[in-house]
Amino acid sequence: MLKVFKNQVKFGMIPKNNFSSFQPAKLPDLEYDYGELEPVICHEIMQLHHSKHHNTYVTNFNKAVEEFLDAQSKGDTTKIAQLQGAIKFNGGGHINHSIFWTNLAPIKKGGGVLPGNDSKLTQQVLRDFGSYENLISELTKKTVGV
Repeated sequence: MLKVFKNQVKFGMIPKNNFSSFQPAKLPDLEYDYGELEPVICHEIMQLHHSKHHNTYVTNFNKAVEEFLDAQSKGDTTKIAQLQGAIKFNGGGHINHSIFWTNLAPIKKGGGVLPGNDSKLTQQVLRDFGSYENLISELTKKTVGV
């Protein structure tokens, strides 16, 4: 497999500089302060999750891409192949968390309020669970061990 990959790079089937315009990923700023989601999510958890956990994905993604670029410049196809998982895992973690933060909002910015009875979400919840309380109860039961 590596021989095939090496030949694809050698013969130009895979561009030699996949990350030629690479700009390091950055931890996004939040549109709210860590404490604004209290009492649902405490300040300390938000700070830890954003500044440490999410930032670890960003740091490791950037490191893996830099190592990839170095391996690519040296034609080290073994290292290139080894780095694919770290790039996907950490890049995916960064993207998922970046989306996650935009799905949260403090009460004063429209968060914490259930959709009205005429919303599609509410209609589906009522159809499948009977109420939001039942949905929450079911989710709690199924995720308590996670």
